[in-house]
Amino acid sequence: MNPAILDEAKSERPLYALFLNCTLKAHPEVSNTEALCNLVIERLQAYEPDIETEIVRVVDYKVSPGIANDEGEGDEWPQILEKVKRCNIFIPAMPIWMGVRSSVAQRVIERLDGTTKTVMQEESGQFPLYGSVCGCIVTGNEDGSHDCVANTFANLLHFGVTVPPNTDVYWVGDAGPGASYIEAGGELSPYVRRNAELTALNLLFAAKLLREHPYPINIAQHNKVMMERNEVKAEAMKQAIQYMRQNMPS
Repeated sequence: MNPAILDEAKSERPLYALFLNCTLKAHPEVSNTEALCNLVIERLQAYEPDIETEIVRVVDYKVSPGIANDEGEGDEWPQILEKVKRCNIFIPAMPIWMGVRSSVAQRVIERLDGTTKTVMQEESGQFPLYGSVCGCIVTGNEDGSHDCVANTFANLLHFGVTVPPNTDVYWVGDAGPGASYIEAGGELSPYVRRNAELTALNLLFAAKLLREHPYPINIAQHNKVMMERNEVKAEAMKQAIQYMRQNMPS
């Protein structure tokens, strides 16, 4: 095993769990999504007292639209990205809005796309979320939790995370207007509490496992081969189009 494969930020400190709360509510409004984050934090700390945890409410930052790591003047996404780069456990948390994940969560996914292009682990070319394990938290009083979890995990796997089993926690109340997580006592739901327990245990297990056995793959090497193949493909397409223009019957 090459110990340089895993960034020092992920390997030489206490485990760090980052929750990106993608609520639509800015501070100081009460966030039901944050309340469910706190339940998961409670269970993480029960099994790993030294773990460092942080909830970042994304709407409290100016996160510009785009797919780059820095969209220029006034963009505060780089501040959040620095936290993402060093986390061992990454948990996006979101309300369901109109049946899908919130617009804030969608913007987070779009901005994380930049990590696959310009921020890479120096020795291996691995993306910043390699070496991080992922969970997902969803709240709402409409159907859509499975859609949010499925799409979020699929997107983040593309960015390099590892998703252990049973690491999604959601609370969905009655359809239509009604009591939300806090008012409805969602933390008392046996199903929610069991899922929080499974999530905490599996995330901790997988995070420690990746610390001891990081992925050895060299993404930079495979990218180089891909670009060489793309050059061959582009030349072949250029010649094919030229031939078609010269010989296609009118």
